[in-house]
Amino acid sequence: MSLPKDDAAVLSARWNEGVLLKRDVFSTVERGRFRGDHGEVDAVLRRLDQVPWWSAIPARHLFARERRALTLARDLHVGPELLWGGRRALVRGFINGVALHLAKPTGDVAYFRSAKLALRKLHRAGICHNDLAKEQNWLRGVDGQAYVTDFQLAACFKTRSKLFRIAAYEDLRHLLKHKRSYAPEALTPKERKILTRKSFVARLWLMTGKKVYRAITRGLFNFTDREGGGRRLVNDAPVLVDLIRRNPDVRDTAIVAFADRRTGVGLYAFVEADRTALEAQLRSELSAAKGPKPPEHIQVVQALPRDRDGKPRTEILQLVAMNQLDLIEPMMASDTDRAFLKSILESRKNLRDRFNFEAVDHTLPS
Repeated sequence: MSLPKDDAAVLSARWNEGVLLKRDVFSTVERGRFRGDHGEVDAVLRRLDQVPWWSAIPARHLFARERRALTLARDLHVGPELLWGGRRALVRGFINGVALHLAKPTGDVAYFRSAKLALRKLHRAGICHNDLAKEQNWLRGVDGQAYVTDFQLAACFKTRSKLFRIAAYEDLRHLLKHKRSYAPEALTPKERKILTRKSFVARLWLMTGKKVYRAITRGLFNFTDREGGGRRLVNDAPVLVDLIRRNPDVRDTAIVAFADRRTGVGLYAFVEADRTALEAQLRSELSAAKGPKPPEHIQVVQALPRDRDGKPRTEILQLVAMNQLDLIEPMMASDTDRAFLKSILESRKNLRDRFNFEAVDHTLPS
């Protein structure tokens, strides 16, 4: 599928390509800059010209749903602003923030208060998101507020019909599941009751439709979307982690996924060890093991960033792998954290998909 000439003309004149965020059988999503009527702004482009022929029909359907929902939500300020919409490509505003599974707003009651308000605004406009079970569809902005993204499954209603009320209820229930994960003490008795009661449609979906959906997406489309990492993160990464840890010089390792323009999804292994020359040896060992394809990038670091429980902070490492360096700064707690990360950034491997919004100079100490 190719872009229509009018779409291609607009993008050629107004879009400045940046970092690839995601590529699957339904679209390609990248971050860059868009030249609008009031100057150039950070933006996100979704385009359909690289989807395979066999997924073109559902891809167009999902695209149309998102364009419609973003048009209706334009003035709500709870999600990305629709900057331009073509027939097979659209540009939405970039929200300066990170996904819920990266932000991990533990105990952040204010965040979930703003998330509930954002959801209320969407529902008052007749928009039900229908895909809020995914943490990557919730963002935590640098202002601490909640924003919603990825409206491909959104439904727009003209009346508050019974179907609308069911969809709105499920949107809320999925939000409360995230609140239960990160701020359970803030749940009200009414919210706890909602969590225990799925709608009839949700129960029916779990018993029937979800099984068919998984069979199609994971079987026919070979599509798995855990944190945007696909099958390689789900199936290959655990095996590779085990193989890497067998090397006696390795203290620990963490593998994250990143979008790659050549392969779709790449793996990036951060290996905690003292010998920086260990990379070549590890590649040789992984190839000899005849297991999953080795990670595209292996970076040896003196120490992995860790949380209070001692677990690697994969949310930080994923942003490094994706070259989303400007989003790391709000997640740094101190100058010590910044200095610690500086050595990792200076030696990072994924330099193919870089862009000048990295802002290294003002986010890291010199």
